Parts: sequence; C-alpha cells; structure tokens
Amino acid sequence: MSSLDLKGTTIVAVRKDGRIAIAGDGQVTGGQSYVVKGNARKVRRIYDGKVVIGFAGTTADAITLYELFEQKLNADNGDLTRAAVDLAKQWRMDKQLRNLEAVMLASDGRRMFYISGTGDVLEPEEDCMAIGSGGNYALAAAKAYLDSKVDLDAEEIARRCIRIASTICVYTNDNIICEVVG
Repeated sequence: MSSLDLKGTTIVAVRKDGRIAIAGDGQVTGGQSYVVKGNARKVRRIYDGKVVIGFAGTTADAITLYELFEQKLNADNGDLTRAAVDLAKQWRMDKQLRNLEAVMLASDGRRMFYISGTGDVLEPEEDCMAIGSGGNYALAAAKAYLDSKVDLDAEEIARRCIRIASTICVYTNDNIICEVVG
C-alpha cells in the first residue's frame, strides 16, 4: 500500500508474529522551510488502550479525526472495521470534515486499516503499510525486513523503518514513538 504525500511525518504499521506495531516520527514542519517541533506524538492509544492509531497531516485536522474515530469506536463497541467505515463515510459526506487534510492508520492487534477522507478503508495485502512524506521509504524498509525473515519483532522493525526514513526524508526525524497491540 502506498503512502499519501503529506509533508511532515512518517507513520508505518508492521504485523509480525501476531502483533502489530505502529511507529511514527515526531517532527512537525512549518511549510517547507523549518522545523516547528521535534517531539510531537503522532501515534496514540485510544479506546482504553485497545486500539493504536497513527496519523499524518495537519495537526488540528489529525486530532479532530482521532477524537471522532474514538467516538465511533465507542458507538460501535470497539468494532474496528465498523468504526473505520463509519468514520470514512462521515468524513467524506460532511462538508466541514471533507476539508480536513489528514490520513490515519489504525489497528486493534488483529486488523490494520488505512483510513482517508476520500472514503478509503483499506487493509494491506501484505503485513505492512505506511503514510506520510517518508511513507514510501518506511514501507520499502518494512517489506525488506519482513521478506528477509530477520529475527526482529514487529516493534523493532517499525522503529528501524522510521529511522531509515528519517535519513532520507527531510520532513521526518528519528524521535520515534511506537505502540504495539496484539
């Protein structure tokens, strides 16, 4: 699954041995010329810690979406699939939400989804996916690690993928937050 080209972040999700890790960097970039903050938390646990999300996009838009997603999870009794579809439908249909510039990865430890405002709720064909400006670098690294059968767990692979992306993408740093479910 390819990444959305949003400037200022990299988020990767990796599934291995029944666990899913979502990792992201901490850089917030102002326009194309300066770093506003280096330790933003773009990967979070929601729904009493049972679901992990990572988001890319403008900060206020991303926070709005993760709060709305948690409301959907509560309304759908934690059903990740149903909540993701409900969020995508509302996001696409609502005039104000439709203008939000963000995307999200979400996992409950069994499934993982890419959720967007265009109505996408996608599960990856493989055991990894990534978003953000460094997403393609992190995705390539994740595929290589998973294909190589290295003796690393999902968390270590996700962390290494963000570290690799941070050496290539100027909008990504190596201040890594990683959460694991499953």
